[in-house]
Amino acid sequence: MTSSVTSPAWQTAPVDAASRQALTTRGLEYRTVSHGDLAAYAGWLQATARGFQDGERNDDHISVNRELTAYRRLTGVFDPAAPVADTPVATLASWIAEVSAPGGRGIPSCAITSVTVAPTHRRRGIARAMLEGELRAASAVGLPMAMLTVSESTLYGRYGFAPAAASASWTIEAKRASWVGPRPDGRVDFIPRARLRELAPALHERTRRAWPGEIEVPAGHWDTIAGTRRDAKDADKLRAVQYTDTQGEVAGLAAYTVEGNDDDFTKAAVAVVYLLTATDDAYAALWRFLLELDLVATVRASEQSVDEPLLWMIDDQRAAKVTLRDHQYLRILDVPASLEARSYGAPGRFVLEVTDSLGIADGRFLLDAAVDGTATVTRVADDERPTDAVKVALDIRELSAAYLGGVSLATLARAGRVQTTDADAAARTFGWHVPPRLSIWY
Repeated sequence: MTSSVTSPAWQTAPVDAASRQALTTRGLEYRTVSHGDLAAYAGWLQATARGFQDGERNDDHISVNRELTAYRRLTGVFDPAAPVADTPVATLASWIAEVSAPGGRGIPSCAITSVTVAPTHRRRGIARAMLEGELRAASAVGLPMAMLTVSESTLYGRYGFAPAAASASWTIEAKRASWVGPRPDGRVDFIPRARLRELAPALHERTRRAWPGEIEVPAGHWDTIAGTRRDAKDADKLRAVQYTDTQGEVAGLAAYTVEGNDDDFTKAAVAVVYLLTATDDAYAALWRFLLELDLVATVRASEQSVDEPLLWMIDDQRAAKVTLRDHQYLRILDVPASLEARSYGAPGRFVLEVTDSLGIADGRFLLDAAVDGTATVTRVADDERPTDAVKVALDIRELSAAYLGGVSLATLARAGRVQTTDADAAARTFGWHVPPRLSIWY
């Protein structure tokens, strides 16, 4: 599998000079951390675990995590006056991976994760310096987009991030649901977890660009999903199945766990850990299998799209409780490159007045969307105002939110977040018929 996930040049790129200087004036050191230095890596990982309120990592976990995350760029903020000065008081990790854009193309993006600040060092501008520094560094090397999934949804808007793909969580009363969907002729079979780990990367690569918001999945994530990490907990509880079509090709995979009910053995609960399908038949066959498992009362699944066909494959839609939550966040760094990488739902001509508090992506841009869905985007002078173009004034947050088609520009206009001379035209052009989704956390 070819991938942009590994990027040695990005891993060794220097930290942003402005952020480094800002932290230096506060008596702090901002620098990268090398995977090659075991002691430094262990300190960085322990600080990250502490930041997420996890326990200390043992030697085995450190070794496994170091191996599986070797593709990441690690940065840390250090306090020379702290009792343990070689353990950072703040952490951040990132790597370069594609995110799928509307229309089936991918756009390289800076994926950000492991953002922590020690409770002893809050309210000192450390998180702001790290995040702004990482965004400026990504922009400096020509990355057009940044992305992240978040623990707290209110933290990242100040840096220009916006929720661009929501996820749906399902709780289904299995016996009440009653399957009325297709019954494909292929077969569902149990497979070892190692086989799931072997098949998943290629199947994901086969399908991910069809779904705006999906990303290249680093290898270590597959080990976590399949329970094949050496330090995996309760991996023996994970069960894996595959769907094979009538031509003998594997077109779907699912991993799930079962929690028994000692008070009523007919009311176990299934948790769908991961479901990946390349065809409609695979989708139908695997969902039918999960909903018709013996002795199961409830099936739960998360990280689903907001418009799942499953709702129309069960007889009683009230058997399913569906809740939505923000999930994939995007932050445009290069407006022309980002907007030219996606396709559009209708032709149109727009002047975009983009503001950006960080000064990375602001400006006036002319977007011409053609009948074939492609677009050209050019920067125009402040005094250049094409009279035949729809005017759209918005912050980089709103442009990032609408990028995948997950929210309409008309909706944002009604919410007072976008100003435009023709909200309907903007919504038609920037809309997309495939709902965005992201099937993992990172």
